Amino acid sequence: MFEKLMKWMQANNVLPRISDTERQALEAGDVWIDGEFFSGHPDFKRMLDSRYGHLSAEEQAFMDGPVNELLSRADCNAIALGRRVPDDILEFMAAEGFFGLIIPKAYGGKQFSTLARSAIMAKVTPHSGILSAYVVIPNTLGAAELLVEYGTDEQKEHYLPRLARGEYLPCFGLTEPTAGSDAASITADAEAFRDDAGDVSLRLNFAKRYITLGPVANLISLACRLRDPDNLLGKGEAPGITVVLIHAGTPGLKQGDRHEPIGEAFPNGPLIGENVVVPADNILGGREQAGGGWRMLMESLAGGRMVSLPATAVGGMRTVAAATGAYSMVRQQFGLAIGRMEGVATPIGRLNALAYLGEAARVLGCTAVDDGIDPPVVSGVMKAYTTELARECATDAMDVFSGAGVMQGPNNIIGRGYCSAPVAITVEGANIMTRTLMVFGQGAIRCHPHALNVVHAVENDDSAAFSKGMRGWIGHFFANMGRTLGHGLTRGAFVRVPDVDKSMRRYYKKLGWAASRFALFTDLALFFVGGKLKMRGNLTGRYADALAWMLMGFAALKRFEAEGRQPADRILVDYALRLSLARVQAAFEGIYENFDGPLGKMLRWVALPMLRVNRLARLPDDRLAVACAGVSQRMDEQSQRLNADIFLPANTESGVGRLFEAFRRVHAAAPLVERIKAAQKQGRLPDGDPDALAAAARDAGILDTDEADQVAAARTARLAAIDVDVFSEAEFFARAVDTADDARRQAA
Repeated sequence: MFEKLMKWMQANNVLPRISDTERQALEAGDVWIDGEFFSGHPDFKRMLDSRYGHLSAEEQAFMDGPVNELLSRADCNAIALGRRVPDDILEFMAAEGFFGLIIPKAYGGKQFSTLARSAIMAKVTPHSGILSAYVVIPNTLGAAELLVEYGTDEQKEHYLPRLARGEYLPCFGLTEPTAGSDAASITADAEAFRDDAGDVSLRLNFAKRYITLGPVANLISLACRLRDPDNLLGKGEAPGITVVLIHAGTPGLKQGDRHEPIGEAFPNGPLIGENVVVPADNILGGREQAGGGWRMLMESLAGGRMVSLPATAVGGMRTVAAATGAYSMVRQQFGLAIGRMEGVATPIGRLNALAYLGEAARVLGCTAVDDGIDPPVVSGVMKAYTTELARECATDAMDVFSGAGVMQGPNNIIGRGYCSAPVAITVEGANIMTRTLMVFGQGAIRCHPHALNVVHAVENDDSAAFSKGMRGWIGHFFANMGRTLGHGLTRGAFVRVPDVDKSMRRYYKKLGWAASRFALFTDLALFFVGGKLKMRGNLTGRYADALAWMLMGFAALKRFEAEGRQPADRILVDYALRLSLARVQAAFEGIYENFDGPLGKMLRWVALPMLRVNRLARLPDDRLAVACAGVSQRMDEQSQRLNADIFLPANTESGVGRLFEAFRRVHAAAPLVERIKAAQKQGRLPDGDPDALAAAARDAGILDTDEADQVAAARTARLAAIDVDVFSEAEFFARAVDTADDARRQAA
């Protein structure tokens, strides 16, 4: 029976076809907690037993020392206007080891953990996106990571110390006009030949674009498709995708031209090569790695997706949440701080909860990588969903800052980050492709407990393996059908929950309930959509949403437990889990509405109404949103703890430093202002802004002289913090002229 079923599946393309490159991607990396949700029966105890990392003393000292000093030295506004990092800043970075965070100490690097590298990127990026590029690329997508893993001894000895010292500034040449999210379609060509001296060399022709640090790098890791017509390398005539090291100044290499990224113009541009000749020993990893580039690309991109982009996104979310809460208490309208208005408080509450959620996912994911786990599906989720959340947060912040976020200049705190949000959405695999193709398209096969074995059996025409795999799969399917029905009737009452905070138990139960439905519908998609699954991007995107929000929700629960069940954080976890489960619910509703065939009709007309009645969760209510807003509207132990490792400059003349100085003064003067308000209600003081009546309150004996001075100083700081930049006509046009002159100098 099973042999006939296998033949039928082969003939009808029931299961998705897997190309050679897809197979390598599926086999690269590890299944992690994503597999728990695909199982339909997550073991929350085992998941909670996984480590939730912390920075070492050395790493924290680097954060508190060199990182703070770097950001204090680097004038983010001047860097943005000048579109370049000054030489003295780059020299400081080289001297302090910023270019060698990933490099082993034996080669002169810092050998920091993944979590530490992520934390550094998260701290640097909100200050300056241009500066961030010089931290991110050398420590994720530069040559160092691949050299550490694959480099020959000679390559390591030569390149790693020089990369650590900043003598080599790397870039990664992957993207082409016809190869973006589909990295396997690169056309950059390298042909092996024997040169005049009799040595094997490579002749490369390529046209790359969107290469961060491309215009300024002097060491390029270039992804190309290697041909070897005479089999000089012993890997056949077409070894395939290979990574080759190319030095700046190599004849035929053209670099230096620039793209102009939206928001902050970080160094980014094309790399063009016409008959560029390099020794065959420049293959990263040596000649033995000819054709080994695809695995390198998958591992490098997976690492980048877990580290750099989630770090930059979450760092931005945390900084924006803190700044928006502060601004909402400094800015006043209608006689009160705008943050006290429910309509304004709601997005601030969402910002605070998402910042908590994003940081939880960042730490949990990086800890897994540090523990030797390389989960490509989870890293895809992290990249796509944290950057999308960062964009949502930027929009919420802009709504609160309003005009102060629109008018550009040194005092604008959020404008550049808001404009730059689309950059993270598009790089390292556009989110629209990651969501609709990669997360579920890869996860449905890779993370399913039986699917990959069955696919291999079908491809290999192995009836014995197919029979074993299908028996397990059928048992899995019916077990999850029973779980889904049982959990639906009891609303997850019988989901096993470990010893956790009692107030959080209901969220574990709902996640377990959601996981059983997710696993069941994964099987239905594989059975009924099968080989057409890749073409159903909207449907797979909804599956990806369900998986992503279950993972993110669990991360918040894990953080709450790992940090000692902080009572003040319960409202943030409540908001995060309600939002996560509500979005899982929305994803399931979309799946029910858009499933094809006879099953789809039954789901739409029968199951969907029941799903909506017996829903997982509703969105957070107004009271919870307002309560969460208060987290960033106060200066207390909780806000100090949650804002740890956010850069708050000591300079109080403009920007973030000026805002938080005003927030500190307004917060300290708040009890005195309340006394003035009480006196106004009693008729002892006239109407008007209470903090404008400090002198009158002193004269009326409501405040003493020191208290009146404190209120007046807080008002002065408050008004300065909400001020926006003003330029004379000469200054305004001088900024444009400076930009034009800079462009002409670069062209010359």
